[in-house]
Amino acid sequence: MSKKDDIKERYTLTQGKIVIYLKSGLVKGKQYFKSKYIAKELGLSPKEVGTNMAILADICDELEISRWSYSNSTTWCVKARAA
Repeated sequence: MSKKDDIKERYTLTQGKIVIYLKSGLVKGKQYFKSKYIAKELGLSPKEVGTNMAILADICDELEISRWSYSNSTTWCVKARAA
């Protein structure tokens, strides 16, 4: 099974988009992500991103997601989990 198929099976379409976006950001060396910028990049609302990020923080095995701060938009700290 490919990684994209695994993402499609484990998450909703919106959550899958967010996971792929976060993984791409991690590869580029980013660790902190603002909901409003994720929303802008993916064509979602910041509230939709925030709701799904909170869900992903609980269910995503491959990423460690935690709410880091709130300043004009929620900032999330994202790290790859050890395999």
